[in-house]
Amino acid sequence: MADRPSSGEILGIPYNFERPSFRRLLSSYWQPGKGMLVEKPFGIGYTLNLANWRSWIVVALVGGLLYQERRGSREPEESDEDEEPVEVIVD
Repeated sequence: MADRPSSGEILGIPYNFERPSFRRLLSSYWQPGKGMLVEKPFGIGYTLNLANWRSWIVVALVGGLLYQERRGSREPEESDEDEEPVEVIVD
């Protein structure tokens, strides 16, 4: 059985299954001068480059949407409590 490489690319998508060190984790998420997406330190695909200002906009938007979703699910719907049953007559 041949040895399989632990890192490389398949169809242009990077993968890396080498055990990550703490230094490699930090350096992969903070790469000044690079684009918004960088290769993941472990696994398949890309992740956000936190040195890029566009990544912080994405993080803020996702956080705002999660906050809004959780806040909205806690409030009871007031319109259901005040409504009375309606009789519908069909000829």
